[in-house]
Amino acid sequence: MAGPHHVVLVPGFFGFANLGDFTYFGHVRDLLSEVGPASGLDGEILAVLTEPSSSLPRRAALLAESIHRLLEQHGGVVSIVGHSTGALDARLMLSPGSILPTRVDVERCAQAVRAVVGVAAPHHGTPLAQHLTSLFGSQLLKLLSLATVYSLRTGRLPVGVALRLARLLRRRDSVPTGVVDQLFLQLLSDFAGKRRRAIEEFFSSVHSDQGLVPQLAPGAMELFNAATGDRPGVRYGQVITRGRSPGLRSLGRAGLSGYAQTTHALYVVLYRLARGRPKDPPAKLSPEDRKFLRRAYGSIPDHRANDGIVPTLSQVRNQLVAAVWADHHDVLGHFHQPRHVPPHFDWVASGTGFDREHFEAVWKAVARFLGESA
Repeated sequence: MAGPHHVVLVPGFFGFANLGDFTYFGHVRDLLSEVGPASGLDGEILAVLTEPSSSLPRRAALLAESIHRLLEQHGGVVSIVGHSTGALDARLMLSPGSILPTRVDVERCAQAVRAVVGVAAPHHGTPLAQHLTSLFGSQLLKLLSLATVYSLRTGRLPVGVALRLARLLRRRDSVPTGVVDQLFLQLLSDFAGKRRRAIEEFFSSVHSDQGLVPQLAPGAMELFNAATGDRPGVRYGQVITRGRSPGLRSLGRAGLSGYAQTTHALYVVLYRLARGRPKDPPAKLSPEDRKFLRRAYGSIPDHRANDGIVPTLSQVRNQLVAAVWADHHDVLGHFHQPRHVPPHFDWVASGTGFDREHFEAVWKAVARFLGESA
């Protein structure tokens, strides 16, 4: 192999690669820096500064530009890890003959890629996109994203905000904009200086382009899959996530504090909105997939199983690298383990039971898969 083997990390929907001193992939980056060299991942670990909710072609173009700069500076080869829709960006960039809105040589960038791992990726779409598009609109999307940033940055979301956000997500009619704006400003007021300016710039980009949201609906993803082919010579793998079905067990696992119970209520709403339907385009499960999923979960998940954002079966594609009980952000290291150094803060109390041991096992498996692809 000529040159170093780099890893490019691609954030998902509303992916805040870096806001002030908070990083989306901070825990992943630290662990891969530690275990990656033993697997042959001896190059840079780069997080793409993508545009949060832009269309897939625009996000794929930004990925290509990031890889172009990396190759210009260091040479070598590349593997990509895409969380959520970040995996779709990678698939589109690598698709043979893909035409993207960028001046860089996309084909040259694609030829340098050896492997892609999708983590909790909506390969067959997510019903949550349809709910957000048809019922709630851009203001509520902004509020949900800021609430995620806030909770992961500070360790806990204000209880009053979590309760009101859960109520708003339950609505089946129009969202009162004034209430959403009030909650948004309440959260934003706790940030200051460079961090606040970074957040304001982030949400300005969210407001200017929301082409991604309708593209993630199951029907739209069926068209995407028909038009987007895998690149020969590139290994594609997946990390599958599944949250606990809301009930007494998940409630107990979430914790008995008032804060845990409140954010668990928010998880319950998101879980219900993200449930697939029997008529959604199904994942094609191979005998190997079925064996892998049964070993991880005790049985094969049905269309209702999800991680609070993406249906579990929507994530199944290509070779399965890992399958874990985890919500959508747990797998990135955003679970409740505040005494670890550096601390792990949860986005919502989903009660999945995912912890540092699980986190290390998943990312060591990812490192091995990527290293074997060089």
